[in-house]
Amino acid sequence: MTDHYDIAIVGGGIHGVGVAQAAAAAGHSVLVIEARALAAGTSSRSSKLIHGGLRYLETGQLRVVRECVRERALLLRLAPALVRPQQFHLPIYRHTRRRPWQIRSGLSLYAALGGFRGAARFRRLPPAEWGDLDGLVTDDLQAVYAYMDAQTDDAALTRAVMQSALALGAQLAVPARFVSGRVDGGGVEVEYEEDGTRRACRVDALVNAAGPWASQVNDAVSPRPRSVEVELVQGAHVLLAGTLRRGIYYLEVPSDRRAIFAMPWEEAVLVGTTETPFAGNPDNVRPQTEEIAYLRDAVGRYFPNLGGDDEPLDAFAGLRVLPATRGAAFRRSRETIIDGDDPRTPRVITIYGGKLTAYRATAERVMERLAATLPLRPRRARTDTLPLEPASA
Repeated sequence: MTDHYDIAIVGGGIHGVGVAQAAAAAGHSVLVIEARALAAGTSSRSSKLIHGGLRYLETGQLRVVRECVRERALLLRLAPALVRPQQFHLPIYRHTRRRPWQIRSGLSLYAALGGFRGAARFRRLPPAEWGDLDGLVTDDLQAVYAYMDAQTDDAALTRAVMQSALALGAQLAVPARFVSGRVDGGGVEVEYEEDGTRRACRVDALVNAAGPWASQVNDAVSPRPRSVEVELVQGAHVLLAGTLRRGIYYLEVPSDRRAIFAMPWEEAVLVGTTETPFAGNPDNVRPQTEEIAYLRDAVGRYFPNLGGDDEPLDAFAGLRVLPATRGAAFRRSRETIIDGDDPRTPRVITIYGGKLTAYRATAERVMERLAATLPLRPRRARTDTLPLEPASA
């Protein structure tokens, strides 16, 4: 007899496990199919930040910022062992494109969206404190603002959310390869391969949360869901020997006026990220030599002790899924695209893009889209009240 689930989810990254938790909390039977390991892709190669998206204010993405600020507050409360408040510093130099008054205005709006609560407040550091900023270059420095956001271990957070979903009754197949999905009037016939054995199940809805691999998953679905025009943009990071004891620094790269972060990570300094167009198989994403040099040169401009000749301790790259529009990746919308094969009763939902910080809100929107497709079940829990603990080994 073929197994039946209300929902099957392809992809064990943060959005896949987020949907699994939301679906299981709503009382549904759930199967997650993950090819390699939880958080094996972008969800372990991000900038490790739980933040409201201060820089998105510049491009008018108020809804994204408002949502992320709200979700940041939730995660700080629900996952204190995984999400930690962290002070951010914004130095403004004579060459910086944005003037101090512009930064203050942006931070004021950021604080307003955060409800002016403690975590949303900011201050301007007096020059007497500049010497304590981890060796930050002070030549031509005009102002430094400090504000609060948060930091996490992205892979550990992903595992914790999956652990929560499992506790609510979800099931996980890993490593398991999604083979095919065949949509008919009553649901989706799903085939996948686990431990060398071909398995089948029937589901009411299939959620494609494969991130950069979403197009490949849709290619295996019949009839194939329509395509959304997106592009893959590579973000590289380098881990350098050194320490940053005062928190995270939000720095402008002089050569192209982009923003990068330098942050404490595993007794070293993590610097990211780049925005490089990517084409090809997402399995082959690697930091490019030029990206590593770009990040090292940029951070060395502000922290000379981090820009030396020693080889990086590590380097990694992940892929963002962004709308396929003209212009720099920085200015493209960070809105998550949730696309269904039917506007009223979708059987296949594909998630494009998304923010680590807002994974829970994205999952709840997916469940709203599937409300007419799924059977009614007694609710088990609410994701906005479920505590998250580090996953047991």
